[in-house]
Amino acid sequence: MRAWQAPSVPEVPGSGPRPVVHDTSTGKPVDPTHGEARAALYVCGITPYDATHLGHAATYLAFDTLGRAWRDAGLDVEYAQNTTDVDDPLLERAARDGVDWRDLAASQIDLFRRDMEALRILPPDDYVAVTDEVERIAEAVAFLQETGSAYAVPTPDSEGDDLYFDVNRPTESWSLGDESRMDRETMLALSAERGGDPDRPGKRDPLDPLLWRAARAGEPSWESAVGVGRPGWHIECSVIAGDRLGLPISVQGGGSDLVFPHHEMSAGHAAALAHQPLAHAYVHTGMIAYQGEKISKSLGNLVTVRGLLDDGADPRAIRLALLSHRYSDDWEWFDAELASATRRLATWDAWVGGGAGHADDADDVVARLRARVADDLDTPGAVAAVDTAVAGGTRSTPELVDVVDALLGIRIG
Repeated sequence: MRAWQAPSVPEVPGSGPRPVVHDTSTGKPVDPTHGEARAALYVCGITPYDATHLGHAATYLAFDTLGRAWRDAGLDVEYAQNTTDVDDPLLERAARDGVDWRDLAASQIDLFRRDMEALRILPPDDYVAVTDEVERIAEAVAFLQETGSAYAVPTPDSEGDDLYFDVNRPTESWSLGDESRMDRETMLALSAERGGDPDRPGKRDPLDPLLWRAARAGEPSWESAVGVGRPGWHIECSVIAGDRLGLPISVQGGGSDLVFPHHEMSAGHAAALAHQPLAHAYVHTGMIAYQGEKISKSLGNLVTVRGLLDDGADPRAIRLALLSHRYSDDWEWFDAELASATRRLATWDAWVGGGAGHADDADDVVARLRARVADDLDTPGAVAAVDTAVAGGTRSTPELVDVVDALLGIRIG
């Protein structure tokens, strides 16, 4: 599937340090590339049934920053992202609005592409629609069934059976809880809240996740190696990440609401399929609130990228407003965020256009920018370094302007 147009990224002399990021599974800072020359990144994509909100934008911006920092350190970066273009929320929204689910998905994917282009987010090398991978996912489910990691649950409203993953079947690369570090009560609650079905009769363990949903009347389905139906959520990412990037990947990324069950179960599926860990590190972005509640489609308290752009916002200011917060922090968006970023951007633009100042410490500013971004993507620190340079009378040399563009994705002047 087509991704979106890539922005230009200037080449800056020299190289930055290898980025260190916070690994959720260990709670420690790590170099997820293990010193290798290649970095492989998989970020879970959207379920395309509504507009791109600021939570989405902040997540993809964080991993865009990681990719930029890796490239600045001289690494070869391979990046894959999926789009879950068949899933219950999409089908429910299409039924509510009286539209074909495929048309809804296509329209929202196109909107997402345009928003990513406006924000100058680097596109993935592989942008993968789940509907294009159903056969391959079904083959993986068949393998799990053959090797005893999957089992059937009778499904009265279907001609076939649903297939589930056995979380209690041990593997050498995964056991339940290693990535989430949560107690069982919390995992049960989150499973019920985030797409699981812990109360489903016939399952061996309430936490066992769905691998394959047998066909129901009125739902899309495909002929496959495991019968007629469609994939479960977690197995999609396990298969796409492994097929496109090879396992283990450097980083599995997404919002913190994916820690459990999505990333936990994806890791379990990958281990059962490949006898390898899914990733060297699991990196998660914080949640953004608005009007006192986490921004979410289900709550309807959306601040959308498209809405801000349609109101005349400079996309650079949206990006700068998001970069002014630590990627891993939970925080709340206020309307003043955009106004503050717009003022800062105007100051930076005027600095580049002014031409005055001294260039003696410009190299030091470049080094500070690189150091801040490499230190667990400390973009607020990098923004502050630019502010300090502007206030301190440092001349905006071409190299300094280029490093702001290369690392922060903001072209000033």
